Amino acid sequence: MYINVLVATHKPYHMPSDPAYMPMFVGSSLHDEIPRGYQRDDQGINISIKNPHYNEVTAIYWAANNLNADAIGLVHYRRYFSKKSLFPKKDFSSILNKREIEELLKSSSIIVPKPRNYYIETIESHYRHSHSAIGIDALYEVIAEQPEAYRDSFAKVMHSKHAHMFNMFIMRRQEFMAYSSWLFSILFAVEAKINFSKLQGNETRVMGFLAELLMDTWLLANKKTYVECPVIFMENEHIIKKARNLIVNKLTGTHVQLDTHIGTK
Repeated sequence: MYINVLVATHKPYHMPSDPAYMPMFVGSSLHDEIPRGYQRDDQGINISIKNPHYNEVTAIYWAANNLNADAIGLVHYRRYFSKKSLFPKKDFSSILNKREIEELLKSSSIIVPKPRNYYIETIESHYRHSHSAIGIDALYEVIAEQPEAYRDSFAKVMHSKHAHMFNMFIMRRQEFMAYSSWLFSILFAVEAKINFSKLQGNETRVMGFLAELLMDTWLLANKKTYVECPVIFMENEHIIKKARNLIVNKLTGTHVQLDTHIGTK
């Protein structure tokens, strides 16, 4: 099986040597040079120029329009799918390799991260406490024009306290093409409704944040089955700090970022 799992990054970083993984330098069009050995996201059909708003999602668009692999996925330079180990080492010996991906895809055509639980609030309230409402309000307007299955699924996701986050997945080609086609039909419609001049700092990456809300919407609406894998974070995830920021956001109405995406550091 020909597998391409894109490893989205915005800077040079240690990359896995397993042949399933393809280092992808997102936002390549915004850089004069990129490191040797990284695939650019501004070759072929692409939206690389939109990376400041779409973040790692420009890699998904590039893959949908330029790859012919049997299975296509996306992980981040600091986040990977890991083997089923309770305390995995934070190195590449703990991430899924090509053979393990192939085995998982025999049982299901879709691999997603284990759900992230927010416990004290719903997915919608978490988003509104962490981000500007401009993006999610525009998303609601677009979803309202979708078929009933998508409207109902989106409502379920918004009222849930857990979701498959991070814009991470591995899918067989047919599933990936269906997902990406629907994803960008939504995101481009939302983008047209947003005045980005009203967003500042990290909030300008709104399209990447919104994409996280759409994976489960698509899975539910299309009654897809999937397998879930643990996620390993290659650096210190600062869980206590994130939990504190979550509570501060909820109590004060501020928007302290919780770092679920590729950043600028």
